[in-house]
Amino acid sequence: METATILNPFVVGRYVSDRYFCDREKETAFLIKQIENGRHIALISSRRMGKTGLIQHCFDQSDIKERFYTFFIDIYATTSLAEFVYVLGKAIYAGLKPKKRTLTDRFFQVIRSLRIGFKLDAITGEPGFEIGLGDIQTPQTTLDEIFEYLEIVESPCIVAIDEFQQIGSYEETHVEALLRTKIQQCKQTMFIFSGSKRNMMSNMFNSSSKPFYQSAISMGLEPIPVDIYARFATQLFEERGKHVETALIEKVYYLFDGCTWFVQMMMNELFALTAHDERCDTGKLGTAWDNVIQTQKGSYKELLSHLTTKQKQLLQAIAKEGRGNKITSTAFIKKYNLSSASSVQSALKPLLKHDIVAQEQDTYRVYDYFFAEWLRSGY
Repeated sequence: METATILNPFVVGRYVSDRYFCDREKETAFLIKQIENGRHIALISSRRMGKTGLIQHCFDQSDIKERFYTFFIDIYATTSLAEFVYVLGKAIYAGLKPKKRTLTDRFFQVIRSLRIGFKLDAITGEPGFEIGLGDIQTPQTTLDEIFEYLEIVESPCIVAIDEFQQIGSYEETHVEALLRTKIQQCKQTMFIFSGSKRNMMSNMFNSSSKPFYQSAISMGLEPIPVDIYARFATQLFEERGKHVETALIEKVYYLFDGCTWFVQMMMNELFALTAHDERCDTGKLGTAWDNVIQTQKGSYKELLSHLTTKQKQLLQAIAKEGRGNKITSTAFIKKYNLSSASSVQSALKPLLKHDIVAQEQDTYRVYDYFFAEWLRSGY
C-alpha cells in the first residue's frame, strides 16, 4: 500500500512510517527509556533537524503505542494561554476520537467548559467537536479540566509540546509557573518539551530561577551521520529502480550541514528528476536547486515585503557572507554598505525573533538555505 501511495520516498515535512525514516535508533531508544522510567524530556535542537519526526517515530513504536495514549501539539503560532488551551484541547480530542466512543464521552463529562463544542451528527449520531478560539472563555479552568482528564483515562498519556519555548513570550506572565505546577501534579502523564530556540530552552530548564528548572532530562539532536544517510538514500533510489551517486548524496548533505529537512527536500527533487533505471549524478544538482527555489519564490517575496529596507540589506549581506561573524564590525558594515553598528543591531533583532536569521554562538546565517541562495543570486 505504501509503495503505491508514496510515489517519492523522500518524504518531507511529515512522518509516514519506519520505512521512510532514517536512523535515529539511539535517540529513539533513549526517548523510550525515559518515558518507561517516568521522566519528562526536554528535546532541544535547531529547527528542521527532525525533532517532530523523531517524536512521531517514537510514538509509532509498539512499546509506546500499545501502552500509552500519545498527543502532539505545535504551539509555535500561539501567543497566549487561551491559544495554548485551544490547541491542546483539540489535539487531545482528535487523538482519542478514533479509539473509543467511551473516551470521547468522558471527555465532555470532565472538560465541562468545552461542552459548547459538542455536536451530534444529525445522520450518524456520532459525536463531533467544533470550537473556535473565542470559545475558550476561562482558559485556566479549561486547562485544569484537561489535566484532570489526562490523569483519569485508562492508559497513561504522553503529551509532546513542540516549540515549547513559546510559552515564555505569552502575554500572560504566569504561564510557565502555572504549567509547571499542573505537570508536577501528574502521576500518569508524561511530557516531551521540544524546542528550537536553544538559549531560551536551556534557560527554561537549567536556570534555578525558572519554574521548569531540572524538571526534565535534556536531550540534543545532531545531524544524522553522512554515511548512514547515504546508505538510506541509496536504498530508497534502488528500491524504486533508480540509481544515485554516493558523491552526490554527500555533496547535498554538506551543502545543508546535514540539516534533515533541507537534505530531504533536495533529495526529493533529485529523485523526481531521475527516470527509471537512470543514475542521478551531480549534473542534476543545479536544476534541483532552481526547481526548489522556484516553488518557494512567491513566499520569499511575501516575506521580504514585510521587512524594512535596513532589515533587507542586512539579510542580503548575511546571505552573501554565508556565515557572518562580527556583523557589527566596521569591516562588515563597509563591505556591504550598511549604515552603522546600531542600525545592524536594530535590524537583527526582528530577524532573529522570527527565525529568518539563525544564530550559532557569534555566527549568523539565513535560516532557510534555499532562501539564502535566492537572496545571493536572484534578488
